[in-house]
Amino acid sequence: MCGLNGILRFDQNKVDESQLLKMRDALAHRGPDDAGHYVKDNIGLGHRRLSIIDTSPAGHQPFFSENKRYIMVFNGEIYNYKSFYDELKSKGITVKTGSDTEVLMHLFELYGMDFLNRLQGMFAFAIWDTVAKKLILARDRMGVKPMYYAFFQNSIYFASEQKALFTAGVPLEISENGLDEYFFNRFVAGENTLYNRVKKLLPGYYMVLENNGYTTYTKWWNLKSEIENFAEIKNPKAWFEETFFESVRLRMVSDVPVGVLLSGGLDSCSILSSLYHQDFKNINTFNIGFSEEEHNESFLAKKITDDYHYNFHHTTLDNEALYKNLLESTYFQDEPLMHLNEPHLLAVSKLAKNKVKVLLSGEGADELMGGYVRYKALKSPSLLKVISGLSSIEKFNKKPRYDKLLRYSKIDNVDDLVIFNGSNVYPEDIREFYGRSENPANIYRQEILDEAKQLYPNNPQRQALYFDQHTYMCSLLDRNDRCTMGTSIECREPFLDYRLIAGLGTLDDKWFFTGKKGKFILKDTMRSKLPEEVINFRKIGLSAPWNTYLLDYPAFQEELESFTVSPIFDMPFLENLDGKKLVTELRQGNSKLMPYIMPIFMLHIWYKNYFKKFV
Repeated sequence: MCGLNGILRFDQNKVDESQLLKMRDALAHRGPDDAGHYVKDNIGLGHRRLSIIDTSPAGHQPFFSENKRYIMVFNGEIYNYKSFYDELKSKGITVKTGSDTEVLMHLFELYGMDFLNRLQGMFAFAIWDTVAKKLILARDRMGVKPMYYAFFQNSIYFASEQKALFTAGVPLEISENGLDEYFFNRFVAGENTLYNRVKKLLPGYYMVLENNGYTTYTKWWNLKSEIENFAEIKNPKAWFEETFFESVRLRMVSDVPVGVLLSGGLDSCSILSSLYHQDFKNINTFNIGFSEEEHNESFLAKKITDDYHYNFHHTTLDNEALYKNLLESTYFQDEPLMHLNEPHLLAVSKLAKNKVKVLLSGEGADELMGGYVRYKALKSPSLLKVISGLSSIEKFNKKPRYDKLLRYSKIDNVDDLVIFNGSNVYPEDIREFYGRSENPANIYRQEILDEAKQLYPNNPQRQALYFDQHTYMCSLLDRNDRCTMGTSIECREPFLDYRLIAGLGTLDDKWFFTGKKGKFILKDTMRSKLPEEVINFRKIGLSAPWNTYLLDYPAFQEELESFTVSPIFDMPFLENLDGKKLVTELRQGNSKLMPYIMPIFMLHIWYKNYFKKFV
């Protein structure tokens, strides 16, 4: 796991070495163990290394092919790299290091980009061909590892994080379309970002840039095709256990200690249980707790860690420490926080830093197996029309969850029910609160929904899973990457093994939605291995009580005063709002405002502590 960056100038002028190094060192938190760079004429590559596999100097990057034709910078891990040793030997190739980077280079030399489908791992990399004068940028199947780029001043700038682009001089300009999407959908999906010019290389894609700037994009992995062509699974439960356990085992490949992010919920406990039943020893688990009972799963995390005779580590986050982590995580994230638990994930990563360099996370299980309560609403869209008429019932007006369901039920077509299923506010709410009458274009979201409808016609629940796997889950993976790499820790997600993703996509609905809580196949598989309390405990996730933070914590009370007069209220989307009135109503007990205030508050924190650094 590392940070990479680079510049290719299409005007053939020499790359400014100092500019390249500033970019690179803006990513120092991603790679504190080593640094390297390469500059030759109009190409420059930079790398910050976090040593995980082959921690010796042999893994230094940029990495050169033996004939010096190809130069690579690589971020990520190839878990099955040793499985290629015999094949390489049969081709007369001697592997000289213990690094997966060298194997990656040899496979590229032998097979070109066709080798990508054979990789089991998470990765983003850049390869410069010194003979053909071509630059290749590539990204893993699900986008676990980031790759951002910007075309600017007849050049392309690329990096693992957006801040490196801004450090190089790419202007930080907020995209009005991106801002619309942020408020409507919580985050910008697809290749676009919150910023003009700045793009994401989409998951499962690679791009090739000629020396003159001509660019082609290739989709090398397509989940829809993988699902359609996946072999029939005759015994889903046996298949799932075997594949999941192997995925966990593969993600233990490391020359440094590996631990587990353990919330106490089903997903992370299943990973820990898999390690235990595969006889892994001396595992460290890391947990963050909450004083509010409705947000706390720590007692379950401690119980299962103790049951397995592993080592439990726990922290909490309050007031000044929470505020400090809010500012830090906003910097690492590069965009306003939207999951609202980024400070907590950063804190538990700090806790882990002195013990491990790699953490396993349960991310992805909910999107793959239907774990979110919000999917239930899509089982009978016609029933939502009945619910929409219940606004006069006091119960629906007072309880936040019922209030959210009531607002959601007012969406009048199934496509939008899927598209806005992961949102906290909905188009009618936007019109009433912000005075905005037009929905964002959501072109990428609509493209993914069209694919989902082809795969799962007349099945909004399954459409929502597929949709989230290309949108919401990507935002979670971005969050995980920034918060863990902000403390120089690599995060791995065993549920995102490509065989699990495609295979689960072929199974019948009963394997997901049987019972009250979703993820039936995971529960049924792990029922004999996990404590009953974990199997049956209500789903919490890493949720945080922001209403309490804003109103009761002194650090946030002071920030709320600053928020009332924030310059963000001059932005196009917010010009109709009165910050002082919003805060007054919140303090008077109007908790229904929280879904509206939090994205604005996080935009304020971002503007004050990130935006001003680069403009």
